[in-house]
Amino acid sequence: MRKLSLIITLGLAVFGQAQTNPAITSWLQNTTQTGTYYNAGSSVTIGNGILVNCQAVQYSTNWAYITATGVPAYPTGPFTGDGNPSQAEDQNAIFKIPLNPVPNTGTLTATSGGNIGVFINGVALFDFRDGVAWNNATSALCGGPGNPPCPGGMGASMPWNRDAIPAEKPGFDCSKGHPAMGNYHHHQNPSAFNLDLNVISTICDLYAADGLYAINTAEHSPLIGFAYDGYPIYGAYGYANADGTGGITRMKSGYQLRNITARTHWADGTDVTDGPAVNATYFLGYFREDYEFVSHPEEDYLDEHNGRFCVTPEYPAGIYCYFATVDANHNSAYPYAVGPTYYGVKSASVVTSISEAVTTYTPVAGIDEESNTSFNIFPNPAADILIVQASGLHATDIVAELVDINGKVIQTQTILSGSTLCYFNVGTIYSGTYFVHIKSGAKNASYSVVIAE
Repeated sequence: MRKLSLIITLGLAVFGQAQTNPAITSWLQNTTQTGTYYNAGSSVTIGNGILVNCQAVQYSTNWAYITATGVPAYPTGPFTGDGNPSQAEDQNAIFKIPLNPVPNTGTLTATSGGNIGVFINGVALFDFRDGVAWNNATSALCGGPGNPPCPGGMGASMPWNRDAIPAEKPGFDCSKGHPAMGNYHHHQNPSAFNLDLNVISTICDLYAADGLYAINTAEHSPLIGFAYDGYPIYGAYGYANADGTGGITRMKSGYQLRNITARTHWADGTDVTDGPAVNATYFLGYFREDYEFVSHPEEDYLDEHNGRFCVTPEYPAGIYCYFATVDANHNSAYPYAVGPTYYGVKSASVVTSISEAVTTYTPVAGIDEESNTSFNIFPNPAADILIVQASGLHATDIVAELVDINGKVIQTQTILSGSTLCYFNVGTIYSGTYFVHIKSGAKNASYSVVIAE
């Protein structure tokens, strides 16, 4: 493994004090706010009565224990495109995350179906797969809803595995997530579809474009989660150079689509059972095996695990990091977060109880760590709804006030920790000029808006 000795040396400094370890301090905690969801065809949110984000963070010398429901602060649903009957449900989970992750110097561990990581709001991360593969014997898909089971299950006999991102796009909500038997999760960068530079889903046309964070190209993306080997996952942008210099740039996947018209071999040359020919239905990128890894000398290209060793705001001494990759249009780019193998030793899990002495971590209240936060107020002029959208990720609530020209507060709304927007209902407000005052920690901002009939 590259830079192994450097990682071990710097790891001692990074993890020397548990109480400052980002694997302890980065989780979004909440014990009061409950979640919401949308039903198809209605833009009115419905309360689900489930606490959002994480409810407790405890730690020992080697482990962090994160108690979470798996339900985000941003609204979930509807899941209209794939007949998904479920909503996000309370997972009542305790995630056990290693505080001292170590590189895997032996046989690499492949990611698998189900949880492969957890976001800082307690929502699960899945890898590329959706449990559907190609059965050459029947010349049809197998596995997953609506398909017959795969003979022998998912494994070596099923060498062509469907990529969930393009295949299940119609079933993702505006935040690019959906539930699996109630386990709400993301396979990809958890930023809303209609914040992408090229919008590829219409699901946000009716529903608010919320998510865990909004991409801010001017700053290093936030730490958004941890993989099951304990290494951190960041958003789409980082420092151009691994040592923290070179400015901010989009982190690029080292994977690219293969130049093939027939699916007969894997990228490494292995002769496997044939898959379907490349066509309009089974286009390149429909299956994970349609990709190949190409090493690049530039430091802003990631390795085969979709990460690199680098300096970040939370790890000034450096650590191995995964990134939630997107393309130049901010559309999700394979392998999306982690994969297809872990860089480190996979040791995290979901447990039902804690069997060792632990300390409870209490976050410091009132601290707002956003540095280059910007706000988009739209539409302006507004007739019915006025939306406040914040860039970046927010570990504290942000208060927004709609104020008239005399300084009277007309409405107050809150962008909850772990979400990116709030909105004012202005349909009954007199037309004229108003102001939106933003209060975020010690920072304040004011924007002029027009309410029109």
